[in-house]
Amino acid sequence: MINYLKSEQYRLVRKNTLHITSLVCLLLIGAAATVLYYSQKADPNFPYVTTRFFYSNVIGSGGLIIIVSFLYNFSLTGKDTALLKNAVSFGISRNTIFWSKLLLTLSYFLLICVFGIGLMIGLGETLMTSDSQSVKDFLTALVNMLPIVFSAFFLIHSLKMLKVGEVYIFILMLLIFVFSGDLLRILFRPFTSLHEVYKYAPDTLLHENLLNFMNHTVQFGYQHWITGVLLSLITLLIGVTKFAKQPID
Repeated sequence: MINYLKSEQYRLVRKNTLHITSLVCLLLIGAAATVLYYSQKADPNFPYVTTRFFYSNVIGSGGLIIIVSFLYNFSLTGKDTALLKNAVSFGISRNTIFWSKLLLTLSYFLLICVFGIGLMIGLGETLMTSDSQSVKDFLTALVNMLPIVFSAFFLIHSLKMLKVGEVYIFILMLLIFVFSGDLLRILFRPFTSLHEVYKYAPDTLLHENLLNFMNHTVQFGYQHWITGVLLSLITLLIGVTKFAKQPID
């Protein structure tokens, strides 16, 4: 497995899309901070040059983060079936292929996330009005987002490894991470005992997390971890099982 990891890492770091995506993400963070800073210079009464508003752009951008995670995962799960066939023919197990690609893409995704968070905090605390709790609340809100973002990453990885088309992946991600709360609320409306189920939907939890952050009331939410861990386990179990049986053309 170590040799396969090294070969996949070699391929990954030479992917232009990986570096372009990383650079664009960091530039967007810098651009957002710059726009807010100079908006205050132009208008001293501009009310949004605060760390809390700046950080809320990340807390409220779960969908954008999931899109970025798709681009990172795609760098090793794109149209390289010929390479998969070669790996299998050389005796590399499908489990090794599945988990190696996941481990590498997730590691690089987390690396750019950590770097981006550090950049945001550095810019926010340097250029903007800060309250004493904003960084702590920001990190708490990020911890709440983490399992849901992970579950989205694992779902994307599993679907890509199973050669599901990008359009179908996009539709499924919308259903689960954007509309699931409303769908569950409608679906279970006739059942009194299930009225609260929608509160555990990913989009409901992400929206609540944002509201709590803006209202200075954010705290660790076990519901986020219940939903995220369950989705992750189901996704990975189905993904690795089906990939082990899937023919590689």
